Amino acid sequence: MIFPTVEFGIFFLIVFVISWAVRGLPEARKLFLVGASYFFYAWWDWRFLGLLFLSTLISYIAGLAVARAEREGLRKFIVGISTVSHLAILGFFKYYGFFLVSFAALLEAVGLERDLPFMQVILPIGISFFTFQGISYVVDIYRGHVTAERSLLNVTLYISFFPQLVAGPIVRAADFLPQLHRPAALTREYLGIGLVLILSGLAKKMVIANYLATELVDPVFFDPGMVSALDLLIGIYGYAVQIYCDFSGYSDIAIGVAALLGYRFLDNFNQPYRAASLQDFWRRWHISLSTWLRDYLYVPLGGNRGGEVKTYRNLFLTMFLGGIWHGAAWTFVFWGAFHGAMLAAERYMKGKLEEFAPSHTDPGGFIATIGNGARYVVGVIWTFHLVCFAWIFFRADSFSTASDYIAGFARWGDPSLYVTPFAAGLIAIAMFFQFTPARLGNWLARGVEYLPAPLLAVLFGGGIWVIWAIAPEGVAPFIYFQF
Repeated sequence: MIFPTVEFGIFFLIVFVISWAVRGLPEARKLFLVGASYFFYAWWDWRFLGLLFLSTLISYIAGLAVARAEREGLRKFIVGISTVSHLAILGFFKYYGFFLVSFAALLEAVGLERDLPFMQVILPIGISFFTFQGISYVVDIYRGHVTAERSLLNVTLYISFFPQLVAGPIVRAADFLPQLHRPAALTREYLGIGLVLILSGLAKKMVIANYLATELVDPVFFDPGMVSALDLLIGIYGYAVQIYCDFSGYSDIAIGVAALLGYRFLDNFNQPYRAASLQDFWRRWHISLSTWLRDYLYVPLGGNRGGEVKTYRNLFLTMFLGGIWHGAAWTFVFWGAFHGAMLAAERYMKGKLEEFAPSHTDPGGFIATIGNGARYVVGVIWTFHLVCFAWIFFRADSFSTASDYIAGFARWGDPSLYVTPFAAGLIAIAMFFQFTPARLGNWLARGVEYLPAPLLAVLFGGGIWVIWAIAPEGVAPFIYFQF
C-alpha cells in the first residue's frame, strides 16, 4: 500500500474518520492508530510485524533501564547493548548478502574459494528508518533530551506511526512524544498544512518524478553506452529532479497525513538545489537523516573538535557510513565516501579562500553585492554538478554502468534519443521552484486555512483528480522504499 493509490485513499479515509470520532478517548485513539499502523505495515509483508514490535520493545525496555540506572557506566552499557541489538538486526537483514558476496569474491581473488552459507534474506521495508528512531530514542533519554516513556503504547505509536514508517522522515522522540500527552485537535492550521502538502507531494511524485523516470532516466541508465552525451547530461539532471520530487513528495505526503491526524512533523527538505555549498546542501536535503548523522555519528566522533585533520576525518566517516546506510552496494559506499571527501575538501578550500579573498560583508556596497552574488551563483552551479556527479553512482546498478555513463560524455556528436521538450520542461519547472520564496508553501497553507469547509473539499478533491488525470499510467514505488 503506497500513498498515491486508491487503496491508501480508502485506508486513510477510514483512519481519519475513526481517529477523530474517538478523540475524546486518548488511549483508545492511540491504540487504534497503532492498529492501523500495523495493518499498514502488514499490507507489505505481515511476516515482519514481529520484527517491528521487537525493535519497539528493545527501545522501550532500554529506555526505562537507562532512566532508572544510577551509575554512569551502567547507563552507557545499556545504551551500547540497545544500539548493538538494533544494528545487529539491521545488519543481518540489510547487509548479510552483500558482505557474504563480497567475502566470497575476496576468497576467490586470493585462491581460497569456499562454499559459504548463502541464503535469501528479504529486506523488511522501512527497517532503516524505524531502527534509527529506536536508537535515537534511547540515546536521547541518556542525554536527557527526552524523558523515558512509561507507556509502551506511546513508544509503539512513536516507532510505528504509519505516515513515516516505511520511508521517513526520521522523527525524533522529543518532537513527537510530547504531542501524545496533549489532546488531539484538528486545527485550521494543521488542516491547511495537510491539504497543501498532500497535493504538493502527489504532484511531485505522480507527475514530475514518474514522467521523468519512465521517459528519460530509466531508458538512459538502462544502457548508458548506447546514448548520446546530451542524453546523459539531461538524464542526470532528470534524475536529480526525479529523486528530489520522489522523496520530498513522499515526505510532503507523510507530513501532510500526520497533520490531518493532529500531529506535526518537522520539514524534511528545504530547496536543496539552491545550496551554494555541499555543507548547505546537507542542511537542506533529507534533513531528518542529515541531522541524525550529525547528532549521533559526527558529534560522538568528535565533530569539529580536536583540530582540522580530525574534523576532516569525522566528516568523511560520517558520510561514508551514511552511504552504507543507503544500501548494500559498493556504489552507495562510493557515493557516501565521495560526499565525505568533498565536504572535507570544501571545508579546507573555504578556509584558504577566505585567507586570500575574504568575502564582502558590507551589504550596502555595490561591489560587495556583486561579489557576493557572483560567489553564490558559482557556488550553486558547482554544488549542483558535484551532487549530480555523485547521483550517477547512487542511481547506477554497478560501477560498470557508472563508468559507461561517465565515459559517454565524450559522445557529443551523437544524436539525442530521449531529450524532449516535455522532459526538459519538467526539469525546468522543478528547478524553478528551488528558487521561489522559501515559505511559499506556508503562505499557501495560510490562505487555505480560511476557506469554507465545502470549498476546501472541492479544491482538494479537484486537485487530486487533476493530478491523477495528467499523471502517467501506473504507480511506481518510491525510491527510498528500498532503504
